[in-house]
Amino acid sequence: MTSLAGQAVLVTGANRGMGREYVAQLLDRGATKVYAGARVPRAVKVEDPRVVALRLDVTDAASVANAAQTAPDVSVLINNAGIARGASVLDHDSSALREEMETNLFGPLATAAAFADRIAARSGAIVNVASVLAWMPVGASYGVTKAALWSATDSMRLELGSRGVQVVGVYVGLVDTDMAAFADSPKAAAADVVRQVLDGIESGADEVLADEMTRQVRAHMNLSIGERLRG
Repeated sequence: MTSLAGQAVLVTGANRGMGREYVAQLLDRGATKVYAGARVPRAVKVEDPRVVALRLDVTDAASVANAAQTAPDVSVLINNAGIARGASVLDHDSSALREEMETNLFGPLATAAAFADRIAARSGAIVNVASVLAWMPVGASYGVTKAALWSATDSMRLELGSRGVQVVGVYVGLVDTDMAAFADSPKAAAADVVRQVLDGIESGADEVLADEMTRQVRAHMNLSIGERLRG
């Protein structure tokens, strides 16, 4: 478990939606510094001396390397940045899928690799924000990227656990942000999701299941696995 008081935290995709909420709640929990990563740092509008707007494009290796140099004291990394294109997995033009993979999978892997040693030195935490669509075949190309991130998160936990790093996977359905504006279905409040994630970090959780639908899907998966093992 990782107390957030006194930590230096990097949040990717911090300029809006859940990213902005992470920044606010981390400050409330006593983080000494929050690096608010965004492609356009001026879009980060938080007037608190503990917030450092950081230019960060997780799909660009040079940008990630520069962020790692600029933020040497990071002890907690929250991989929140993500995009959704929802293209068919059978589309002859795979550019949308590739764009999503760069942001939703390779981006978190790149930032984790860049900061892993210093986070391990501080017995800190890495959080990867995935989706319930990692487990449901209805998310088209977006679901594919989140399923890949789920697997990568588990592999990351296996590699870093022995070094004292807590690796948390976050799974949730629709959240009331700009990304989910296309849907009229019920949505979780961003503040509630972020609260659960930060509670999960501080309680030592491996996974945060941030809404009832996600909890039901996960329980069904566990049941199905158990049934196969018994069979």
